[in-house]
This record gives sequence, C-alpha cells and structure tokens, in this order.
Amino acid sequence: MVDPSMPKWTVHDSAHLYGISDWGAGLLQINAGGNLEIIPATTTPSSGIDLSKLAEELQEEGIDLPVLVRFPDILHGHIQRLASAMTKAMEAMEYQGKFRGVFPIKVNQQRHVIQDVIEFGKCCHLGLEAGSKPELLIVLAMLDDPEALIICNGYKDTEYIETAFLTQKIGRKPIIVIESTHELERIIAVSEKTGIRPHLGIRANLATQGQGHWQSSTGDQAKFGLSASAIVDVVSWLSERGYLDCLELLHFHIGSQVPGIATFKDALREGAQFYVELCSMGAPMGYFDVGGGLGVDYDGSSTPSANSRNYTNTEYAWDVVSAIHGRCEERNIPHPHIVTESGRATVAHHAVLMFDVLGVHQHPNDRTDIVPEPDDPEPIKTLAKARKSVHQNRFKEGYHIALDARQKLLQMFNLGMATLTQRARGERLFWQILRNIGEQIDASDFPPEEFDVLVQTLADTYICNFSIFQSVPDTWAIDQLFPIMPIHRLDERPTRSAVLGDLTCDSDGKLDHFVGSQTAKRTLNVHEPNGKAYRFGAFLVGAYQETLGDLHNLFGDTHVACVRTNEHGEHRLTLLSQGDTIKKVLGYVKYRPDHLVQLVKTSSEHAIESGQITSEESARLLNAYENALESYTYLE
Repeated sequence: MVDPSMPKWTVHDSAHLYGISDWGAGLLQINAGGNLEIIPATTTPSSGIDLSKLAEELQEEGIDLPVLVRFPDILHGHIQRLASAMTKAMEAMEYQGKFRGVFPIKVNQQRHVIQDVIEFGKCCHLGLEAGSKPELLIVLAMLDDPEALIICNGYKDTEYIETAFLTQKIGRKPIIVIESTHELERIIAVSEKTGIRPHLGIRANLATQGQGHWQSSTGDQAKFGLSASAIVDVVSWLSERGYLDCLELLHFHIGSQVPGIATFKDALREGAQFYVELCSMGAPMGYFDVGGGLGVDYDGSSTPSANSRNYTNTEYAWDVVSAIHGRCEERNIPHPHIVTESGRATVAHHAVLMFDVLGVHQHPNDRTDIVPEPDDPEPIKTLAKARKSVHQNRFKEGYHIALDARQKLLQMFNLGMATLTQRARGERLFWQILRNIGEQIDASDFPPEEFDVLVQTLADTYICNFSIFQSVPDTWAIDQLFPIMPIHRLDERPTRSAVLGDLTCDSDGKLDHFVGSQTAKRTLNVHEPNGKAYRFGAFLVGAYQETLGDLHNLFGDTHVACVRTNEHGEHRLTLLSQGDTIKKVLGYVKYRPDHLVQLVKTSSEHAIESGQITSEESARLLNAYENALESYTYLE
C-alpha cells in the first residue's frame, strides 16, 4: 500500500529509477502518459514511438507477445556515428588513409538486419566479415560494392578458399586472413589452380590481454592468430614462393565487449608496431584491421566493468587513428586504410524484446497476530518471540533466530514430532518475520550484505511469456546484463520488488540480476498487479541473442516486427516473420507432425472401441491437437 504522505511519483522518478538516461544512449524517453518511447535516431525527441501502444497495435493485428521489434533507424544512426567519429579523427590528424569498416555477420545474421547494414553502410563502403563458409555464401550474395571489403576469418577448407578467390571475378574484394600456418599450402594451391592472385591478411596474436567476459580469447591462449615467430615464418614462406606482394592486411582482435579504453591503447600500440614491421619486411600492406571489441554500455555505469565501457566512440576513434598514424610517421610509411569490425556496438541498440506477464507468485504476507498453542513445539514459540524482536529494530538478531528455529521445526516435522498444522503455523510466523525484516532493511541506509539474498527471497516472481534460453541466452550463459523495465505505468510508483521467471521448467529460467545505479540489483522494481496487461521490454538485445537462442522446452523463435519512420516522424509497422509454430519446432527435433496426428487418431479409435471416449469427444481431441500444432509456441 502506498503511504499517502509520500510525494507524488512522476515519470522523472521512473526515468531515474530505471536509469534510462545512463544506458539508453539518448534513444528512450517517458511520455506524459507514463509510457516508454523509443526515439529513432533520425527523428526528433517529440516523435518518439510509444512502446505500449505499439504492443497494442501488434495485438490488434493478431500478433501476440512476445515480439522482437527492430528499429532500423537506430541501426542507421549507429553506423553513421562510428563512421563520422573515424572520419573526423582522420581529418584532424591529416590522415591519408580511408575508413573501411566491416560488419561481422556472426553478430546478427538475420537477413533483414544484413540488408539494412548494407544499405545504411553505402555512404562509407561498409563491408562484411565472414567467419565460416555459410557466412561467406551470405556475404558473396548480398554485398555488391566493389569498394567494400569482404574479410574472410576463421578456419578455411579448400572450398571456402576457392569460393573467396572466385568472388574477385564478379567485382568483390575478399581478403583471406591467415589464421594458421596450415592454411598456406591450400591458399597457394587454389591460387595456382584458378590463376587468381589472392588478397591476403595475417592475424597477429597480441600479447596484450583483453578484458571482460572474453579476455580468455586473447593473449597466449588465444584460439586464433599467429605468434611473432609464426608471422616471421609466414612472411618468409610467402616471399620464397613469390606471394609476399599479396599480403595486404594486418588483423588483430582484443576480444568482444572491451570495457576499458586502456586495453585498446595497449593493443593498438602493439598492433601498429606489427604493421610497420611487416612493411619493413617487404610486404606491401595497406590495411590495418583493429578487429572488434567496441563495447556497449549495458548497465549505464560508464565504467571498465564487463557490462559497460568507459569511453566514447570519439575517444575510441582518436586512439585507433593516432596509434597507427604516429607509428607510420616515425617510419615514413604510407598511412593504411583503417578497418574496424564493430558488430555489437552497431546492432545491439536497434532491437527490443517486448513480453507480457502471465501471473505473479508472492510469498505469504499474512499479518494476522499468531499466538502459539500450548502444545506447540518450542521452535514455534521461539519464532513468535523473534517476530516481536524484529519490531524493536533488532532485525539482524531476529533473522538468525528465525533461521535456526525454522530449521529445528522442519527437523521435528520430518521425525514426526510436529504436525502439519503446527508446521504451517511456524511457516506463517517465519514469513512474517522475514517481511518485517524486509521493511527494516528498506528503512536502513546501510543494511548488512548478508541480507542481499533475503531481499531476493522476499521478492515476488513475475511469470513472463518468453524463454530466456531463446531470447536472451547470454543472461544464462555468461551473466550478461540487459536493461529490463516496464514499458508502461511509469507515472505510478512501483511498490513491489520482483525477479522475472520465464515459461521454461528450468530453475535457471529466471532473471535475477538487473541494471542498477552503481551495481547490479538482485530484484526489479515493478508495479502491483491490477488485473490488466503488464508488459516489459528487454533492451540492447540486437547482438548475438537470436542466433545463440535455443529450443529449451521447445519454445521457438518469437515474432519479429520492424518499425520504420519517415521524415515526418510517422512510423510504419511491418511484420518481418511469424514466430515458430509448435509444428515447426517439432520438425527441428525430427518429429513428423502428420505421424503424431496419426498416433493420436489411432489411440482415439481404440478408446472409442473400448467405450472410454465418444466419437464426438474423439473429434474434438483431434481438432484441438491439430490446431495446437499450428499455434505459437508461447502462450496466446
């Protein structure tokens, strides 16, 4: 219940509580009606798109939540900002090379995303990076810009290499990055077979160690890349066979989601030295590829923590350009074109997952004064006394007493020394104590750290219509934080604390870490259920999540919609793809729906013969079964 003496809650309070100005990158605002709005990059703040109304609009079109919504205008803005930052840094330093970014399609291979990346990247000849043969086939077909690069990373067989070579015949520029010395023989063999001189790059394994979730992918234990001695051997090998003139690019990678700019500075210094040394060894070079790693500030803290970054695009661009500029000037070497492989920072912000709440589980909140019965065991009487001590602000002591007494009561119940009624009475007392302690913690400026778990224990569980494993798998796999908040009722005070449970029957199918002002919070501030629809948004989910998602409990892909705006700020909603039906996901795991229908039909016929079911009931069962096969895997 809201205390009437408390000041009126405003949308500004919600904006501060959920930190949208910290992690939202200027793309979010709350309107006067308390609904969250997306501000596409090419529109003004006054033309924000109301997410709550968008959800209603989708449902009017027969598209139920959960829905992944793309905002291509945001994607466009991110491509432009990075290109602009790099260009301005180059102009300021009178840099002679050009910016030639590429987008690594492993970050999001969805066709609509790749089409938008190519279209919006035409202004700066944005290329694509492929890390596998299937990805190369996508790139070869989709990218039609002779000035845009195709960077071929990953391990390669002969077919991969030959396909890359032949793309030169249709006006593409593929650069095959040598990841290991084992690839050299195949590369030269394909060149001699096709008569095509290759464009080659070499991936250096830097000694500089990365940061964050992926720091183990760098340094001496890196999966890809050549050591200094291996690079010298490759240069010698190419020179002896007359292919050194094909070596054009140096590539290195310091890891995905690099949170600290100091890591980039160290890597760039080392990488720049590799580049000029290769030039001095006779390789023509011409491209300096700094790889990916440009981070996203998921938690809004602007710190070098794993879920943030402590630098801007401008600072990043300046450091990249100045590192290679300075070293080339010292050695009188022409400035190379600069290649970046920024993926996460390009697409993360452009996608939002909207999902609704199906139900709420709350722990007992009975405030009735419970008086122990004369024959109650001692732990119940102890709990009754502890409940009173909590009111005297002795919550830490009361907490320890309550835990001990409850454990003793459970032991007595298991031994047959306490009845079920007595156990229930003790449980009610125990939860009253925890509730009272929770109120004391809320009123305390510096609650003890041991109560962090208690805060989560007392939290409600909001059961939500989505699958963590399908839509935000990195929250489960690597403890990635994604900003999550209600998309409406933001002009109301959120009076509950909750964790979010998904539809899977898995104990890991819950979100229990949320973006906070300083550190991650164990619970999310939410509103009291009011009998109406309650909806959340998960933000910054445009990178990696769709391809990494799995079919846990056979929850499939969600619906995907696209919202584009015109020059007047008017938006147009398009359904890009229907979410998976049950029939489709059963096919993924090798079931034939028609065979399943036949099995049910056969069972029904046998049941009719034995009098267990009528013909009408059998027909309804079969009709319901066949309809279910065509339905959304999520609840409708």
